[in-house]
Amino acid sequence: MNQPTTAGRTPTAPLHDAARWRKRFPILANTNYLVTHSLGAMPDTVYEKLKLFTDQWATRGVRAWAEGWWDAPIAVGNLLGRILNAPPNSVVMHQNVSVIQGLVASALDFTGERNKVVYTDQNFPTNMYVWEGFKKLGAKIHVVKSPDGIGVPTEAIVAAIDEQTLIVPISHVFFRTSFMQDAAAICKRAKEVGAWVLLDTYQSLGCVPIDVQALDVDMVCGGSVKWLCGGPGAGYLYVKPSLQPKLEPKITGWAAHAAPFAFELGAQRYASDARRLLHGSPAVPSLYAASAGYEIVQECGVEAIRAHSTKLTEWLRGELGSKGFRVTSPTNVAQRAGTLTVALAPEEHGPAFVGALEARGILVDHRPEAGLRVSPHFYTQQEELAAFADALTELRTTKKWQDFAKTKKSY
Repeated sequence: MNQPTTAGRTPTAPLHDAARWRKRFPILANTNYLVTHSLGAMPDTVYEKLKLFTDQWATRGVRAWAEGWWDAPIAVGNLLGRILNAPPNSVVMHQNVSVIQGLVASALDFTGERNKVVYTDQNFPTNMYVWEGFKKLGAKIHVVKSPDGIGVPTEAIVAAIDEQTLIVPISHVFFRTSFMQDAAAICKRAKEVGAWVLLDTYQSLGCVPIDVQALDVDMVCGGSVKWLCGGPGAGYLYVKPSLQPKLEPKITGWAAHAAPFAFELGAQRYASDARRLLHGSPAVPSLYAASAGYEIVQECGVEAIRAHSTKLTEWLRGELGSKGFRVTSPTNVAQRAGTLTVALAPEEHGPAFVGALEARGILVDHRPEAGLRVSPHFYTQQEELAAFADALTELRTTKKWQDFAKTKKSY
């Protein structure tokens, strides 16, 4: 079933019962888990997935490569692709987005007049690092700056995309504020001038409905760590089938070869399908584990997840406002994904608040120049958000967060 193309739209959906899903996530038994934007809770079926892998290794040995291991990047990619409404065999799995962005960049030619790379200063830094590195090969980086540190006007991005633009590797949702860009408008403009769009949906897929065919987006990438509840080590890359033959990545390997087990010497002879976008041997355990998250997200349905998420974040935004906190995420739900960012006073120490909340069984995180980030998912109940708001208020009022001022949290 096709998903809506307007990323911020809140579709009508049956009443969502978060309690139905909670028993599927072990950590929820004793933790108020509001940090899905950083690491999604683990589905209980991950145990089964990893047992399958270890049983294969233990009993089948080298034969396991021909019994699912070698094909895992495509098979798991197809599973993930259903969440994107991607055509079969158009998604391949990798380790992470840094590898993916580097692989895509390595397939481009920056020596001609069309050498411009457009993104915003709100992109996740790892993506900036990759593209900055290609300046040495002729890439001309154009960074569209946010006027307020929250979002970037669509018209500013559209204005930056011109006939010299080669690619627009852009974050769908900003990690600091949960601001959601108008992906459809960006794709439309890029197509008008012959540029490609690489949409990073790391901060949105699994929480916001995305349809790559309706968007007509060229490429999509992301990881499974967050809303997909797939854990680390499983990045995904979608490339429109008509575009695949045009890409010959310099970051490559034997898995991308047309006949990998022929062990040919010399230059790469690329596979004719999406396998040409692979490189070396796959990280099979991570792919097996990630499939558990994809399955439960599909079972719940992203439209239902989006509706539940919007309901909870709107309630929490109002509750925090009534308690004197300033939420810096967009107030317009059509421009906001699943996270709320809560600003702190200059004298308040974000990591200390994180530590104090953790001591109370509540997990959130903090990012510089942003604040505390809190995110309900389809397994979250409103009572948990109320407990968070009450605890946050108590910590500010009593200044007990100061007891944790020396803490250094990395999540």
